Amino acid sequence: MEYSKPPLPIDDQLALLKQRGMLFNDESVARNTLEHINYYRLRAYWLPFEIPSGDTFDRNHRFKEGTCFEHVLAYYTFDQRLKLLLIDAIERIEISLRTRFSLELGLKYGSHAHAESALFKKAEVHSRCLESLEEEMGRSKEVFIKHYIETYDRPRFPPVWVSCEIMPLGILSKWIDNLKKREDKKLIARIYGFNEEIICSFLHHLSTVRNLCAHHARVWDRRFTIRMKIPRHSSTAGFFARQENDNRIYNTLLMLKLMLDKICPDSSWKDRLLQLIDRMPEKTASSMGFPDGWRSFSVWR
Repeated sequence: MEYSKPPLPIDDQLALLKQRGMLFNDESVARNTLEHINYYRLRAYWLPFEIPSGDTFDRNHRFKEGTCFEHVLAYYTFDQRLKLLLIDAIERIEISLRTRFSLELGLKYGSHAHAESALFKKAEVHSRCLESLEEEMGRSKEVFIKHYIETYDRPRFPPVWVSCEIMPLGILSKWIDNLKKREDKKLIARIYGFNEEIICSFLHHLSTVRNLCAHHARVWDRRFTIRMKIPRHSSTAGFFARQENDNRIYNTLLMLKLMLDKICPDSSWKDRLLQLIDRMPEKTASSMGFPDGWRSFSVWR
């Protein structure tokens, strides 16, 4: 089947939305929005307002009664601000984990522990990590990387406390997860109050979340295909969402909050998150997987 739909001018986009039942408080706002935010991008935010699959109007993408363009735009703006909060928290955690990785391995095994294949489980994964590090060195504009390359001809890589500073989160998670000795992972994870299995799983999941934020993709009302393992034997285990909601952003936000409590106890991050949620309708939280009664949890008070 060949794709044959023509591109639509802004006026036709507005007409199509009206035909499908969308209301507008101010068409000039909608017009300006569609001139700067792709119709197809916004569709991800009005999709929950469409009549559910199986209804008579489903094929026509009809909207539920009362659906207003400004409501859709509010969710888009909410998602933007949520991603800024996510990036803020992820940055702190990424920097902390780089520090833990370099500190524990460097003190225990020496300056170039990351280059020692014997310390890692899978040689092919370690080799790919080294290749990625070399690529990052090649494209890096950091003064400390240029200094190492221009000053030293061996070892091939800078010491671990320098190398870790150019490891992207997704690759850093592979470095940590591939460590051969469980004790080494424990040394890195212990400061966060979770075991190494939980931290490694969360890092893998978090790299996906970070990529979505970096590419301006929707995180509100998203179901993640790469889940994080949920703590079951910690004092915070009861705060996590389970079953049908364990693949939404709530568990991510909770884990970020718990880790930030260890990294920067005086952070206002939790308060900023709650203020953002409070400005939206109640269903905003439930659509992100927040469990019933979450406001009563001591972790959010």
